[in-house]
Amino acid sequence: MKDLSVIIPARNEQFLEKTIDTILENSVADTEVIVILDSYWPSPSIEDRPKVTFIHHTNPVGQRVATNEGVRLSSAKYIMKLDAHCSVDKGFDVKLMADCEKDWTVIPRMYNLHAFDWECTGCGSKMYQADLKPPCSKCNGTNFKESLVWEPRIRRRTDFARFDNTLHFQYWKDYEKRPESKPDIADVMSSIGACFFMHRERFLELEGLDENHGSWGQVGTEVACKSWLSGGRQVVNKKTWFSHFFRVGTLKFPYQISGNDQERARIYSRDFWNNNRWQKQVHPLPWLIEKFAPVPTFHDKGVIYGIPEGFHESQERKEDHPQVME
Repeated sequence: MKDLSVIIPARNEQFLEKTIDTILENSVADTEVIVILDSYWPSPSIEDRPKVTFIHHTNPVGQRVATNEGVRLSSAKYIMKLDAHCSVDKGFDVKLMADCEKDWTVIPRMYNLHAFDWECTGCGSKMYQADLKPPCSKCNGTNFKESLVWEPRIRRRTDFARFDNTLHFQYWKDYEKRPESKPDIADVMSSIGACFFMHRERFLELEGLDENHGSWGQVGTEVACKSWLSGGRQVVNKKTWFSHFFRVGTLKFPYQISGNDQERARIYSRDFWNNNRWQKQVHPLPWLIEKFAPVPTFHDKGVIYGIPEGFHESQERKEDHPQVME
């Protein structure tokens, strides 16, 4: 049994090989990488290497299906889902393992990733990784190439996030003002879904990612709700980090998904969690809101987002799902 499987769903990802190399270079434990190539082959191709498994789908299956498949293929004690355009801290794996109870979901501290610059081939001057806007301001040249940087942007850090009353992800910088946010291991309401870490058996107990949401969207909200409402815990580990490349300007998202697709995922999510449709939950959604109260949009106008009448943590429910009560 390996210590950790890093699961990477990938589609049309220009930084996939660099992400894999970063994981292998910075892992300390017995860590493997499982990549699900979702309806594409990397070009140029990625050479086989130890501790890396590639699974290819001819037809697209989506990020949720790919993640679930990767976990099923793993036999490691822990799993980490990671986007295919990320860097990680040295020893990230052992640092995450050191602080992960059986019913925890752990989110490393997140930095924005400075992946590349546009370099003028005429004079060597560089522009940040946003939209390319020739000509060069120094030599008036029009030819540029990507120059790899691959460094975390230390001033662009995220420790805490939440969702609003539409269950849409939101950053939560103000939460850092609260005393409960100060420990190195601190409760976190939600995350972006780009990276999460837990015991593999825990992921399976939580029924993985719900594929009824569709291909993509609401992953962070789903993982957070399952982690908390099952009776477990979700935390940020500030002792380690990952760095995520956020596409800017006209850089295209690799998964083709429309605004309507995203909204359908949110509608499904709102119905699922607001109506307590998950059989393994021992808390209703308002319990989570009140745990982190005051939460913007839930408490802005004095609204009391209370426990719904008729919801009871019955002994029958506890006996049916003992693993979430441990």
